[in-house]
Amino acid sequence: MNRASSPATKEKNEMSSLQPVHRGITSPILKSAVLAVEALNSLATTYFFYYLYFFTKARFQFGALQNLWLAALLGFLYAFGSYCGGRYAQKFGYFSSIEIGISTMLVAFLMCAFVAPWWLIVGLAMIGTVGMSFTWPAVEALVSEGELPARLPAMVGLYNFIWSMAGAFAYFTGGAMMEKWGTRTIFFLPAGLLAIELGLIVWVEIASRRHFAPKPEVVWPMLHAELTGYKSSVSPQTFLNMAWVANPMAYLAINTVVATIPSLAARMNFSRMLAGFVCSIWLFTRTATFVALRFWPGWHYRFCFLASAYGAMILSFAGILLAPNPWMLVPAEILFGVALGLIYYSSLFYSMDVGDTKGEHGGIHEAVIGLGNGMGPAIAALALTFFPGFRGSGTCAVCAFMVLGLVGISWMRFGTFRIKGARGTNLASPDRL
Repeated sequence: MNRASSPATKEKNEMSSLQPVHRGITSPILKSAVLAVEALNSLATTYFFYYLYFFTKARFQFGALQNLWLAALLGFLYAFGSYCGGRYAQKFGYFSSIEIGISTMLVAFLMCAFVAPWWLIVGLAMIGTVGMSFTWPAVEALVSEGELPARLPAMVGLYNFIWSMAGAFAYFTGGAMMEKWGTRTIFFLPAGLLAIELGLIVWVEIASRRHFAPKPEVVWPMLHAELTGYKSSVSPQTFLNMAWVANPMAYLAINTVVATIPSLAARMNFSRMLAGFVCSIWLFTRTATFVALRFWPGWHYRFCFLASAYGAMILSFAGILLAPNPWMLVPAEILFGVALGLIYYSSLFYSMDVGDTKGEHGGIHEAVIGLGNGMGPAIAALALTFFPGFRGSGTCAVCAFMVLGLVGISWMRFGTFRIKGARGTNLASPDRL
């Protein structure tokens, strides 16, 4: 015989169906620990995923074509994983998502050091990619959750500086480490960093449960980004949409460059150490751009800056891959880093600024990065497959595809996505960009 549910049972069922409350971390010590987790995650993933292509070239004689297909596979997998990871983090909690991701990467990276066949290395790299996709959306959300609007730009700027600087340092030093300690360094070192990161995030989770958030202190508002957006003739949501188009195109270029750097280094007679030194210039330049953009908010919700950075990205991408010597490579890298800095900053800032579901928005932000990571190498690989005699076929094909993206964001700005004014009020002059 069926019994009617008791009021206590109904209340329990209702409570169990609720999403977790994502409380912001306001303690300076705990927030600093979260930023340390971010730095460790950036170091570990850059060492492994960026130098994986040097490993496959040295161990399995992968050329540019094989590494591009590998990059495409991992990129598309990261896109799917990040979307799922962001939704998981929003539903089940940021800490759970980060801990699952770190543990998955730790096991996969360690196993890579003890297997020989190329297909096992690729399979474990895919597992590591899934793990990474559960970390970044949650880390992004954990850093920004609970921040006052006046502090959000500063926190996003600090977040960008830390992960990009850690990544630049990893790429700068990774080649030298591989030459001194062997190719398996890219497996053992990231695994050790992840072990430290796992212990740190577990401590933050435990400490945050005991921490009672103080009353928010009064601060002078430096900037309220959405209010700044209302001074434009384009809504903040439209800028977010444009950034979500531009950012995957940026990573389309990045992952194509990263996957072909081992072949570029061989063409220029670079050792792995020298390749790490020279080819990390764009990473340091991107970090410097993040710092500059943090202290100058004039680019917020301004289309002209996003469009200019996009055009510079296309030109510098072609310059890097087609450069005949280091003297042309270095200026192209500098321009590449500046352009990427503004595009990425736009995507992350608007993702965190527009709306409240930061975990899910962070997942979408990372998912579109994954789409770019997959599409760029795939397009370049297809071009090299069908036009093997033309060395620049992959570069030209990727550039042509990026031009389509520029057309797309221009249509969003001047086409059907344009509005007369935010909230029904035209606060901007017609010629404001």
